[in-house]
Amino acid sequence: MQKRTLVGKNLSELKQLSQELGMPAFAGKQMCEWVYQKRVTDFSDMTNISKQNREKLSKECEVGVVAPMHQVVSSDGTEKYLFRLHDGHTIETVYIPDRERATLCVSSQVGCKMNCLFCMTGKQGFQRNLTPAEIMNQILAVPHSEQLTNIVFMGMGEPTDNLDSVLTVIDILTASWGMAWSPKRITLSTVGIRKGVKRFLDESKCHLAVSLHAPDGRRARYMPAEKAFPISDMIAMLREYDFSHQRRLSFEYIMLRGVNDSLEDAAKLSELLKGLDCRVNLIRYHAIPGISLQSSSDAVIEAFRDELNKRGVVATIRASRGEDVSAACGMLASQKGE
Repeated sequence: MQKRTLVGKNLSELKQLSQELGMPAFAGKQMCEWVYQKRVTDFSDMTNISKQNREKLSKECEVGVVAPMHQVVSSDGTEKYLFRLHDGHTIETVYIPDRERATLCVSSQVGCKMNCLFCMTGKQGFQRNLTPAEIMNQILAVPHSEQLTNIVFMGMGEPTDNLDSVLTVIDILTASWGMAWSPKRITLSTVGIRKGVKRFLDESKCHLAVSLHAPDGRRARYMPAEKAFPISDMIAMLREYDFSHQRRLSFEYIMLRGVNDSLEDAAKLSELLKGLDCRVNLIRYHAIPGISLQSSSDAVIEAFRDELNKRGVVATIRASRGEDVSAACGMLASQKGE
């Protein structure tokens, strides 16, 4: 008999589980506290639950925190973890320490349907969505779990293509019965699936990052999703929301040599984003096998940033982290451990 897993369940689900096992409903809240706040992985440590009910839980359930099967450390301190899932699939998760910040980049799918040209994850195709348990496990099972300050849904997969699971995890992270994080500590990155982004904005208060990468129709050459979800429609929708207070809107822009990095491109980009309260993160391209694209030079990236800033668009250059262990933007894949 396969045991039921506590990790990934919200308060109402754990209350229901309690009642199904003949336990009082308030035991659901107790389990939330033990699993998400006190990080307990053994039922015998859940001391405010009766011994009889702890034994029942131990027989019928498992906490469900499973350690990564493999870990590599970059020369810059970035750490990449490989998790094996119950069906043999694998996913990657990246820990990025940066002075007082400790960010975890989590995956939401095995593979990805979006097939962006510059992304390794898209090259492996799409296998399946991750469950809330599989997403939460990345957060709870990494070695530095209790030191994390930020979560970014920027790993493998398109988060708005698995939004039910992602929103469940955000609920666990931010609810008082869960980990009680501020939504400001969480960012979701998307290619811009309009329906999913709208639901995310309406049902959460977390930050949004939109993958842009070209200021016009050329985007479709590198991001097939542009054909179904034009960036112009996405930006029109974003203008309906207020990003001037707590929630932050950013656009990710991979700098590709001779493709999207001219000052004319910067002018087009500033016109596209005119009036939006946002920032642009410029990202160096990280080479992946079989793709002939190259990154813009540092000088070109700096000139592009300066042109955007001159035109009133806040732009920054994101530091590249973990490239030597294939942990940087666009480099994650389901790689089997040895």
